[in-house]
Amino acid sequence: MAVWSVVLLLLTIIFIVVSTVRWKLPPFLALIFAAFIYGLLSGMKLADIISSITAGFGGTVSSIGIVIVAGTIIGFFLEKSGGAFTMAESVLKLTGRKNVPLAMSIIGYIVSIPVFCDSGFVIINPLNKALTKRAGMSLAVSAIALSLGLYATHTMVPPTPGPVAAAGILNADLGVVILWGLLVSIPAMLVGWLFAMKFGSKIKIDPDPELTEEEINKRMKEAPTATSAFMPIVVPIILIVLKSISDFPTKPFGDGGFRNFIGFIGNPVTALVIGILIAFLLPKKLDKEMLSMSGWVGQAVLNAGIIILITASGGAFGKVLQNSGIANVIGQNLAKANLGMWLPFIVAAAIKTAQGSSTVAIITTASLLAPLMEPLGLTSTVAKALAVVAIGAGSMVVSHANDSYFWVVTQFSKMDVKTGYKLQTFGTFIEGITAAVIVWLISLVVL
Repeated sequence: MAVWSVVLLLLTIIFIVVSTVRWKLPPFLALIFAAFIYGLLSGMKLADIISSITAGFGGTVSSIGIVIVAGTIIGFFLEKSGGAFTMAESVLKLTGRKNVPLAMSIIGYIVSIPVFCDSGFVIINPLNKALTKRAGMSLAVSAIALSLGLYATHTMVPPTPGPVAAAGILNADLGVVILWGLLVSIPAMLVGWLFAMKFGSKIKIDPDPELTEEEINKRMKEAPTATSAFMPIVVPIILIVLKSISDFPTKPFGDGGFRNFIGFIGNPVTALVIGILIAFLLPKKLDKEMLSMSGWVGQAVLNAGIIILITASGGAFGKVLQNSGIANVIGQNLAKANLGMWLPFIVAAAIKTAQGSSTVAIITTASLLAPLMEPLGLTSTVAKALAVVAIGAGSMVVSHANDSYFWVVTQFSKMDVKTGYKLQTFGTFIEGITAAVIVWLISLVVL
């Protein structure tokens, strides 16, 4: 049964790729069909298939749906008002025209410490497109540099929920996890940047093919200042960071009304709605047409709707895989092997690849390994922290069609599924393996 589950997973992934690339089936339909196919052929109860698909679809929409809409609206106002281009000019003065991918990697690395990588990509995407357009580069390079920069800290550095949960399950010191997570994720991020430069440059994607140089110059004349343009992005990020700080076990903001207030305004939904209100201030003159369904807001909502459909369908496929039991089958079999510090990585990578969610992979792996920590000799403070980071590294390997982040990156970056596998999937494999090797080398020295 375990072998059939793995074979069926591979066949389902092949179906998704073939149906979207060769048959030109819309990705959201391919994912829904794949969810039904896997559920039926894996032997799941019929009622469980339906409940898994609806729960996965609805759960994904509820968690990131508003964030995607809000981020898209902010992005549309930044683009249409010319704000994205004034941001581009200011950043390019610091990094130089040829260093846009490195700038995106660093920005992504910082943003994803408190922000989910999906949300971070949506927030930074308008800036990335503007920088890439002005620098005359392919969007494939900068988008993957941003994606991998975000992924490095999303999976390995608290206060992202996954690493925090793993630290709690394995009774690891959160401060030590942050320290080792930062040390491992920085070189992993740099390898991700180098990967984007080498492989992304081979694929040409225009950041905004509808936009001419004349239109850019026209928008620059009417554009807001760089400071004003950064505010719809910076303010939500600061609010989200403050909420993450308030959730630390030490409770730096206390446990009263102020902490509750920070928790409210720092929730990604609230923070991005505030970002929308700030974005409304970007045009020199805000009129009712911009706010209508035929104006900027309406166009942004339509664009976001397609992305939400695809992302939610990926969530439905992932939930079917989770509820089919494939994650537990693979994880339990690997947990019996005596692989030392490589074991957390391999188990997390197998579960991640099987069901799509990095957070689920991290939490499931930590739960499977918790009773094995003592037999494996991973009982010291440093060993527990490195195990958490190794799990995080594994949860990067790999981002593909059953991962909602895969669809966020590919759809916002105008990549087809085949290109997504070449760049996003292979890139997360390289970055994850790099992090695992670094953890292993550190363990040889300090354990």
